[in-house]
Amino acid sequence: MTETPMTETPCLPDPIPAEPAARAKTVGVIVGHGKGALQVGGGAPIVVQSMTNTDTADIEATVRQVAALAQQGSELVRITVDRDEAAAAVPHIRDRLAKMGITAPLVGDFHYIGHKLLADHPACAEALDKYRINPGNVGFKDKKDRQFSAIVETAIRHDKTVRIGANWGSLDQELLTTLMDQNAASARPIDAQAVTREALVRSALMSAQMAEDIGLPKNRIILSAKVSAVQGLVSVYRMLAARSDYALHLGLTEAGMGSKGIVASAAALGVLLQDGIGDTIRVSLTPEPNGDRTLEVKVAQEILQTMGFRTFVPLVAACPGCGRTTSTVFQELARDIQEHIRVSMPEWKKTYPGVETLNVAVMGCIVNGPGESKHADIGISLPGTGETPAAPVFIDGKKAMTLRGEGIAGEFKQIVEDYVARRFGGAKAAE
Repeated sequence: MTETPMTETPCLPDPIPAEPAARAKTVGVIVGHGKGALQVGGGAPIVVQSMTNTDTADIEATVRQVAALAQQGSELVRITVDRDEAAAAVPHIRDRLAKMGITAPLVGDFHYIGHKLLADHPACAEALDKYRINPGNVGFKDKKDRQFSAIVETAIRHDKTVRIGANWGSLDQELLTTLMDQNAASARPIDAQAVTREALVRSALMSAQMAEDIGLPKNRIILSAKVSAVQGLVSVYRMLAARSDYALHLGLTEAGMGSKGIVASAAALGVLLQDGIGDTIRVSLTPEPNGDRTLEVKVAQEILQTMGFRTFVPLVAACPGCGRTTSTVFQELARDIQEHIRVSMPEWKKTYPGVETLNVAVMGCIVNGPGESKHADIGISLPGTGETPAAPVFIDGKKAMTLRGEGIAGEFKQIVEDYVARRFGGAKAAE
């Protein structure tokens, strides 16, 4: 009897993970003038933006917070301009920031009476680098188009950029009602959430087209269409990117507080950035009472850096710890190194160009410690529970030395300092 040969399933390699999609081709927009001018879109690096939560009429408080956000790395800072006192304060805020050497462009956030504030306070209109208009509350009924046009015309006169920022919390109700009625009469109606997303996208695009018709060039327009649900945001921005080439500002609105806000923002923005969508980003975190507003800037930077789009600060890789690492030494050293880098960065940036690309590893045992340390520019593998009390140090992939004793943390910090000076100090000298 002839034996039937066994059919073997071919062993196929796992597919190679996809690289991030090419950035969507959007029109480049220049925001600001002079030293503070920066490009948004048109292939420029993705810009980090933030917003103050001070009363803009409080000049001192607003200047302090804008300065803190800019120094942390916010490349655009938005301030609320909601009444006469706030509008009158804007030129003074701009001037005080300039004296401090803070050049990040200022964005004025206008709702309801922006047309009047800009007309009544021409110094405010001139001082701001960009105006943000929400088409859902720029005006109602017959006043809507007139008041929208007035803001756009002011932007044209002063050569300013405009962000047309639709938001599902203040969506144009007239447009939404029209689309809901059309959908209800359709032979194949879609669900209400899909209609709302379509209304949001149309609101942004129709307003942008109106601004162009008035005379605002496309290279002075940025669009956003924010929602607070992750899947909704992904859907809306994919629609916007497919139907236009305007520069796009990303942000999950009302993301929330603490880890919830961070996780939701990272999930939504991560998907869109991987798709190649987005030219500026903001992480809209609710701060703890009297909390640090700059946290939203740090999170935005970390999203961009961990995804490989930009570099801002040296990265410190550290293992999470397990039963092999009952000592807290590696946790304390990881924390100390991270803090040491953060404190040193303002001076390092001036002295050591390129230092933000540095990678440091602080590992807690022999399992992954040596390998992870070899992948870093400089790394240390501390002894785990029951291991020989020795800590090998790896520099540029090779074991350089072994540290022992009570002074490991201090010695390793000095090794990092010496490495930074040796590797990045030459860049400054060569300038």
